[in-house]
Amino acid sequence: MPRGDDLIFKFILYNVFMNKRPIHRARFTKEGYEKLQQEYEELKAQRPAVVLDVQKAREMGDLKENGYYQASKAKLRSIDSSLTRMSYNLKTAKIVEDTGLGSIGIGSTVTLVSDTREMTYTFVGDFEADPAERKLSLLSPIGRAVEGKKEGEKVEIRTPSGNFVYTIKKVV
Repeated sequence: MPRGDDLIFKFILYNVFMNKRPIHRARFTKEGYEKLQQEYEELKAQRPAVVLDVQKAREMGDLKENGYYQASKAKLRSIDSSLTRMSYNLKTAKIVEDTGLGSIGIGSTVTLVSDTREMTYTFVGDFEADPAERKLSLLSPIGRAVEGKKEGEKVEIRTPSGNFVYTIKKVV
């Protein structure tokens, strides 16, 4: 018998095919992909306990007035939703490694300078971004501006607060 996440994946593929839309393949670094796999397995391990909570709450009686049941159901829906999203991302993922050709892509660490400011960012996969750790996706305004560029080039970064011009000082 097919697993639930396999059926969901086939449903998504069918809809993509019937609508003739290309599948969006999320890009990941190897580390980001492994981290997503680990989170998926941890969440999958939590699910049986939440199902038991829902069953216990259901046995308590009136479901409309039962806050424990409502909370348990909401948690189960949240877990199922996350598992579905993670499963899709894991199955359609594209693991990208730094090519080392000097142009900016996933895995590059880039230093940008302007007259008043210097910033250093590492570019990671589409769902791995964490601005607090100075990790950005190539889908971000800065990432879009610098993708494929090389050391010494000037880039214009368009943001909601205005356009800024930076020079690519260093690419590692």
